[in-house]
Amino acid sequence: MTAEAFAPPAGHARPTLTRVIVAASIGNALEWFDFLVYGYFAVTISKVFFPSGNETASLLLALGTFGASYLVRPLGAIVIGAYTDRAGRKAGLTLSILLMVIGTTMTALMPGYATIGLAAPILILVARLVQGFSVGGEFGSAVTFLAEQGRVGIRVRDRADEHLVAEAAGRIKLARPVPVRDLD
Repeated sequence: MTAEAFAPPAGHARPTLTRVIVAASIGNALEWFDFLVYGYFAVTISKVFFPSGNETASLLLALGTFGASYLVRPLGAIVIGAYTDRAGRKAGLTLSILLMVIGTTMTALMPGYATIGLAAPILILVARLVQGFSVGGEFGSAVTFLAEQGRVGIRVRDRADEHLVAEAAGRIKLARPVPVRDLD
């Protein structure tokens, strides 16, 4: 067999590494934006989707719903990660984005507590759980996808290594001494 037999067809050029990194980064940023925007609007969400008899209790329920989405992230990482390993990175990332769109659309189109009563906070919780599941699967898939795009000699072979490197970089940044300025 010749080298031409193994070459990709002329119409299927491999995207450049820069384009892959930019596309994955934009996708990751949008997914995290959708996930975290709930926290920014927690006060408004508590007034619209939760019982309004006690504002503090409503806000705590809204923040509890925000926190619940973090509980399903490991499950999303396991399930979507396994799917991604079988079906491919593109399929896994597409599934993750689709789930995020479903959760975000549920939240955007949800009638308030005044309209549907107790169903509103329950459905908001379901939407947040879908979003948390999605984010859990997206992060590992996106990092692995990017690592696989590099040259063979410099690829990171294990997700654990990637997380350790990111954590170490964060700790080094936080450990830097911060200059104290005189306020006089």
